[in-house]
Amino acid sequence: MKPCFTHILFATLLAVAANSTFADDLYRWVDEQGKVHYGDVPALEVLQPEYKKFKDSTLPDADLPYETRRAKEAFPITLYVADNCKDPCQRARDLLNSRGIPFTQKNLVTQKDIDAFRKLTNVDSVPVLAVGNNLFKKFQADEWNNGLDIAGYPKTAHYGFRPIGPPPPAPVPPVQPASGQSSMPGSENIPPQNNQ
Repeated sequence: MKPCFTHILFATLLAVAANSTFADDLYRWVDEQGKVHYGDVPALEVLQPEYKKFKDSTLPDADLPYETRRAKEAFPITLYVADNCKDPCQRARDLLNSRGIPFTQKNLVTQKDIDAFRKLTNVDSVPVLAVGNNLFKKFQADEWNNGLDIAGYPKTAHYGFRPIGPPPPAPVPPVQPASGQSSMPGSENIPPQNNQ
């Protein structure tokens, strides 16, 4: 029984040492026999060790559950909103946050943003949800949930999920519309969705 405990202790110490080595700086050097060595402290006889800096091993999605990471890779989520889209856009955000779904929020501010949005979606209202290449053009909770289920997203948020809030207000004033053209979603040609 004692050898088993020794193996477990050795494996634990090795794992801790490996983690601390990769968390700190690492040096590379070649000894007199041509053998390559790596360590967090170079040997004293080495005149010029090569310093190696590793990228941070923490990935942006590392804290997401596997199911969510996989769905996000296959079907990234983009929510299109506008400053004057209050209730429907907030309900759209709330739906995504309640399921713990990471998403990109695109606030349509400039005329260039609005034109690109219209070209992509062929609609004049927000919110619009893009699940991969699939577009959901009005906030309808059942339809959006069905699309998210099909994409493989979880039905509830995982522990530690931080909800995504509304985008900050636009720092630049909206572009003045050309004759008869609306400048912002939610104005007369692009009314906000008022779904119940």
